[in-house]
Amino acid sequence: MATKNYKIEIATSDFATTKAAVEGGADRIELCANLFEGGTTPSYGTIQLCREKFSVDLFPIIRPRGGDFLYSDEEFEIMLRDVRFCKQTGCDGVVIGLLQRDGTLDKERTALLIESAYPLSVSFHRAFDRCIDPFQTMKELIELGCERILTSGQQPVAEKGIELIAALQKEANGKIIIMPGSGVKVSNIQLLAQRTGCMEFHASLRRKEKSMMDFMHPSFENDEESYRNNYIDSEEVRKLKEIINNG
Repeated sequence: MATKNYKIEIATSDFATTKAAVEGGADRIELCANLFEGGTTPSYGTIQLCREKFSVDLFPIIRPRGGDFLYSDEEFEIMLRDVRFCKQTGCDGVVIGLLQRDGTLDKERTALLIESAYPLSVSFHRAFDRCIDPFQTMKELIELGCERILTSGQQPVAEKGIELIAALQKEANGKIIIMPGSGVKVSNIQLLAQRTGCMEFHASLRRKEKSMMDFMHPSFENDEESYRNNYIDSEEVRKLKEIINNG
């Protein structure tokens, strides 16, 4: 029996984790900084070097800060400039998400970002999980030309939101890609695929590893910020792909 064409997107937090994800066979990279805040736009240098070194699809997140998804005019201007930079650098897509105060989609500015990004692909991130009406928001994103929605089914993790994800996938009917994310791992990806019918999955597989520093100041030796670095296990990425494609 032929295997299905599943895709695995890995959220990375720097060059080293991106390299590990690519080595593990990731189909797409959501390139971020500050994943502990849900991901913010990485530095220009990080975007440029990842683009130069890796041929995998590269989608930087366009998010000027952590917190909510209600942005000021100045923050939106930053987002526009970051989108233009990603296009100039040869990225394959960008990841965005903007809401109004009432929890509806910020249609006007979402449209402007999609227009500015063209012909890059655009994904809408988990701001979607904070919207007031997921089905209406999905309809509007389809109309605006967004290609993909990352969602945990409006729950903290995708496994808990599996019923809504499946309903969105059914309602989308191929008009937009529904990509489950948050808490996607080796132990549940097969279940998510079977129950939702989705073909793309998003995972971060975040871990920490001990610093390679020889000297650790005794006042900070137990401080994760100082001596614990972000880490992705390439084999875990490979195992995730193996399970979804051959399970």
